[in-house]
Amino acid sequence: MSRKHFILLTVVLVLAIAALAACSGGGAKVIKVGINAPLTGSIPKVGEGTKYSAQMWLADINKAGGLQVGNKKYKVELVIEDNESKADSAVKANTKMITQDNVLVIIGPQSSKQAVPAGEVANNYKTPMISPWSTNPKTTLNRPWVFRGCFLDPFQGPVIANFVTNQFGFTKAAVLYDIASDYPKGLAEYFKKAWEKLHGAGSVVAYESFTHGDTDFSAQLTAINKSGAQFLFTPQYYSEVALIVKQAHQLGWNKPIVGSDSWGSAELIKLCGSDCYGDYFSTHYAAAGAKGATKAFIDRYNAKYGYVPDDVAALTWDSLNIAKTAIQNCGKLTGKIATDRKCVRDAMANIKNFDGITGKMTFNESGDPSKCAVIVKISDKGEFKFFKQVCPTK
Repeated sequence: MSRKHFILLTVVLVLAIAALAACSGGGAKVIKVGINAPLTGSIPKVGEGTKYSAQMWLADINKAGGLQVGNKKYKVELVIEDNESKADSAVKANTKMITQDNVLVIIGPQSSKQAVPAGEVANNYKTPMISPWSTNPKTTLNRPWVFRGCFLDPFQGPVIANFVTNQFGFTKAAVLYDIASDYPKGLAEYFKKAWEKLHGAGSVVAYESFTHGDTDFSAQLTAINKSGAQFLFTPQYYSEVALIVKQAHQLGWNKPIVGSDSWGSAELIKLCGSDCYGDYFSTHYAAAGAKGATKAFIDRYNAKYGYVPDDVAALTWDSLNIAKTAIQNCGKLTGKIATDRKCVRDAMANIKNFDGITGKMTFNESGDPSKCAVIVKISDKGEFKFFKQVCPTK
């Protein structure tokens, strides 16, 4: 064989190997897992918790020498993409990971504003995706390839309405929410419906909105102050909550302020301080007083990264382990990315009684888990203390 022919044959072989690697999702011995997270933008702490949990999860797999699927062990790689807390960036990230990186499964996005449009991409490309934190029903609606690791807003809204009614005996509510974002808008509507079912039409005496990016809420809070409301419900993200609570107090508000799972970031108390002490919010788990595997995760995360993980980190951990369980339940991987993605999707849909650190989960036909919510009270030390648990009725 001439040198020229040898070089040509070598090039052909290299290209063939590369093509096989692309078709098999990163090679016969590599599983690629996509992470779609807001590493920058308006909620970077959410992205940080996502990334840190993913890195801890990968470290465990590497320590075990890879992920065992049937009689083979596979190396696992994380493909982490920054969605910049933007819907269009989340769509681009999913498209890239699916069509270029050949990931087997995607974890994220977290926020519903990104998860809803990104979920459409995953479903259209028939790639399994699990959003750890998105509570908006649209994320999984009519999307058999999309799952979530958390409860839904139609459940969370009534949980909050019932809790406030039973805990305080209030009958007049005020709501302040971002009308331009899927999550707070949807949850505000579910809460309003639940509250008025309990207390009648007109019992939400102030229903005020703003647009994402606003920082001055004085007009809305002044209206709320004058409305006769006995408490304020604001289902906003941690960076906005701090501004809203502080401005409310500056305007003379001295009544309870209640929030949702979007309050649960480790950054909330840093930004809000004592202004948030004594308030309540619904969420997915309470770090203070945790036991068993949940405590082990918290202690390990805290030791490595220097702060207590929020619900995003915990839900990401659960979602990654759900994906891991589904991959292993396939029994084997064929190396054909479309076939293996279908296997993972089907295996995920059939998971029953998954024992996560945020609770037990069984997926329904819509890709949503049945699981409990937790009511947390912020202590005078800024700790997120377990107050009570509320579970779905059978």
